[in-house]
Amino acid sequence: MTYLRKYGNSPFTTAVIHGGPGAPGEMASVARELSSFTGILEPLQTKATIEGQVKELRSILKEHGALPVTLIGFSWGAILSYIFTALHPRLVKKLILVGSGPYEQRYAINITSTRISRLGTEDWEDFRSLDAVLNNSTAINRNEAFCSLGKLLSKVDTYDPLPHEVELIKCSYDVFKSVWREAHELRSSGELLKLGTKVRCPVVAIHGDYDPHPFDGVKEPLSGILKDFRFILLEKCGHRPWIEREAKEKFYELLEKEIPKQRL
Repeated sequence: MTYLRKYGNSPFTTAVIHGGPGAPGEMASVARELSSFTGILEPLQTKATIEGQVKELRSILKEHGALPVTLIGFSWGAILSYIFTALHPRLVKKLILVGSGPYEQRYAINITSTRISRLGTEDWEDFRSLDAVLNNSTAINRNEAFCSLGKLLSKVDTYDPLPHEVELIKCSYDVFKSVWREAHELRSSGELLKLGTKVRCPVVAIHGDYDPHPFDGVKEPLSGILKDFRFILLEKCGHRPWIEREAKEKFYELLEKEIPKQRL
């Protein structure tokens, strides 16, 4: 698998950071859209630790990016970008968080139950079957089950989706499980939020009101820790604004305002 994709022309001043972890490729359509006015990097994280993903991202940005860059992180990628910006503040000029997970554990306890409550009977049975595979350490098809579960949950994460392609390249359950174990500990201990004291650049959070990841878990903690923070809530919008019928246009309008245009 190629670990980096480029869109548009140099200089590459912006990078889109995918979610998962362990689910690279889903930001491709956003990268293509934004490449009409700026050079875009799409790093594809492969490491199974937070430290490894931070180092991997640093290496890619220093080699290919026009530093400092604008980081657009989605879901887990938003949290990774936040951690990266705290650890390497000189490499990031603006941080944009899209559909981020919460920054305090108390806001995360109902995410799974919210998703489950939106499942129909057939989807619930599929969810149980896939979850059983993922919890079976001897199963040989956990990557496939992880990818299928992601597709299933994406249905309940959306409000009114437009037709779209699923652009995941390769799913890795081992990466997901390992990184999220660390992320859970970081968030539960309060250390994740504390990292915000090291962020120096402006931060903008864009979140859908139908996203099962509660927007209060982004807005409230970050408002109290970041020096330059704005929060934008999109109505009739789920986890991925770029596929939402009612929010897609507004989402891209917001990004165009936040990202400096370059001569192509």
